[in-house]
Amino acid sequence: MTDTDMLPESWRGVLGEELQQQYFKQLTEFVEEERARGPVYPPREEVFAALDATPFDRVKVLVLGQDPYHGEGQGHGLCFSVRPGVKTPPSLRNIYKEMKEELGHPVPDNGYLMPWAEQGVLLLNAVLTVRAGEPNSHKGKGWEKFTDAVIRAVSDRPDPAVFVLWGNYAQKKLPLIDEERHVVVKGAHPSPLSAKKFFGSRPFTQINAAIAAQGHAPVDWRIPDLGFQG
Repeated sequence: MTDTDMLPESWRGVLGEELQQQYFKQLTEFVEEERARGPVYPPREEVFAALDATPFDRVKVLVLGQDPYHGEGQGHGLCFSVRPGVKTPPSLRNIYKEMKEELGHPVPDNGYLMPWAEQGVLLLNAVLTVRAGEPNSHKGKGWEKFTDAVIRAVSDRPDPAVFVLWGNYAQKKLPLIDEERHVVVKGAHPSPLSAKKFFGSRPFTQINAAIAAQGHAPVDWRIPDLGFQG
């Protein structure tokens, strides 16, 4: 993680300078020390997986999560997503439930959201690593400064995008976004704690209407079955 080469090529021009700053060097040292002590998720090669899956010039939607799943084999660098074969977590189950009610798409048997990422949905966590079994354990160590730079980079782009901010934590990032040029879809977080307010918020319809108005092809939100018990 000390090298700009860890960043996907399409993001280097807008984020490369972040990796040269002192905070990022300290962050790198912290994460490496954590890895030396025990499991840290996601694996080193998947820390920037969201940026890798969705190139800078192809971002149509930015969905902001908080920090990675902290269970073994769950997170792989995309917010809300888990690897094929891993049980679908509660927040994602609620997202799927809303998708079914709103769009009529069947609930898939897996939580692997790569099909969204490949269509231009940047699934970004505010914090990109976590200690095994300890949610928010890497909060406040520097990742937020880096991911704020990601949000700003998309906001500063001439091409408009849609920012999806679910819950109070995500909505604190509003000042980073130029709402004159971009569309922000806000709502309750899909976690079981706030799902009652999330259900019926119709985010997928709002997102696709905004994308179409911006001149982009809408997202096909269907996730194909992979033959797992999700």
